[in-house]
Amino acid sequence: MRYSCVSPAEKRRIYKEVQASVGTLFLAKPEGNLETPDDESIRELVPADLTDSFYANLQALIGRFTENGDYYAMLGLLQILDQSMALLLNKAIGEFEQESFSIVLNTNRESVGVGILPRCSCIWERKPRLVHRYNNLESFLYNILLIENSVLGELIDEHYFLKKDLFPRFGVYNAVKIAATPLRRERNFKVKLSDRDKIQYFNIAYENPSFETDNELIWKKIWSAGENESDIVVFPELLGNAETADYVADKIKSLQPAEAQKIPSLIVLPSYWEKNRVMDKFGNVICRQNKQNPFRKEFDGVGYLEQINSNLVVNILHFEGIGRIAIMVCRDFLETEYMRQLMRCFKLTLIIVPSFSTGSYDFRRSFDLCAHEDCNVVWINTCAALIKGKEANFQDIGYVRKRISRNEDEAQMLYKMPICEGAFKGECAHDCIYYETIQGV
Repeated sequence: MRYSCVSPAEKRRIYKEVQASVGTLFLAKPEGNLETPDDESIRELVPADLTDSFYANLQALIGRFTENGDYYAMLGLLQILDQSMALLLNKAIGEFEQESFSIVLNTNRESVGVGILPRCSCIWERKPRLVHRYNNLESFLYNILLIENSVLGELIDEHYFLKKDLFPRFGVYNAVKIAATPLRRERNFKVKLSDRDKIQYFNIAYENPSFETDNELIWKKIWSAGENESDIVVFPELLGNAETADYVADKIKSLQPAEAQKIPSLIVLPSYWEKNRVMDKFGNVICRQNKQNPFRKEFDGVGYLEQINSNLVVNILHFEGIGRIAIMVCRDFLETEYMRQLMRCFKLTLIIVPSFSTGSYDFRRSFDLCAHEDCNVVWINTCAALIKGKEANFQDIGYVRKRISRNEDEAQMLYKMPICEGAFKGECAHDCIYYETIQGV
């Protein structure tokens, strides 16, 4: 926090010392110009600049700052490197886009306790972000994403840098249109109870005869979202099946080119038990996000724990202009410490929450935690979760919480998806789909 108020004289001292030792980081001065270096004079590096001499000079400078305990200078150098590495980091993003998933850039993550990745910008994110929330380096960086192992803990992070051509409409409108659907009132599964290692569990058994009808309805929603020029379509938890991903992929790949252009860029399929599959507009499954935090439910007054496979893997999707997207399956979003862990580690800008829940109150309260972080949220529930006596919890079946400008009506901050009247009578026309647009602030 003190560094944010460092004096101009101190900043000039730091820049002069860095320039004297690693001149490659700065633009060449015109002959006879003795002007002090500043942000405008920082040079963007290219691969040819990364010589042995460059590394040797940089290492010697870091060693001197460390030996002298010159922490302001170390922070100043990091800021200069953050700005000068913009082109190199963009090149790294281009390489990451070709990979199935990416790991951090630095090979010494375990020894230094920090992972480094290119940081995609976000059109609704403040600059500098987090300056009043955390006392850390993120407040001073724009191009480098630092992932602290101490915050990540035992979680395993996998990163997906989405290809630039995946969101064609985003480049035109500088906005993201979200489609979300509760899908249907009927369930396609039964609950099974079991006892293992002294703990009582509940599980889900899917009913095969409904798979074809279910998948036809899912495809109908995807097509409707595409017809309405949606960039992302989100389904709720649990209402998928083992055949959904293959069915949708085959449908997409059978389309004519003009029709295929309409498909939403990202499709968050309805989960099949604890796995949420995220598919791109080309029919490829990008990642599978497991639920990490089990739900507890009572049957006949006895507590049962949701039997899930918490594999500890967290998938983060990166896209320039949208930032970093995470899928938090239902209860994961309600676990405050887990959510804060992911928010602080990855500086999330969009959280998608597919749910199968008997209430919305706790989810709305969790939205407030995201407001301070400039992180937008899409939450979609399903009418299939509605049970007798809980009707009051289902006035809205989903929400989009978004950051707005200070000049906009605060009512625009929360977009509500009202449930249809038929749901309370056990009726379902399978027509419900909601649309909202998130844009720059």
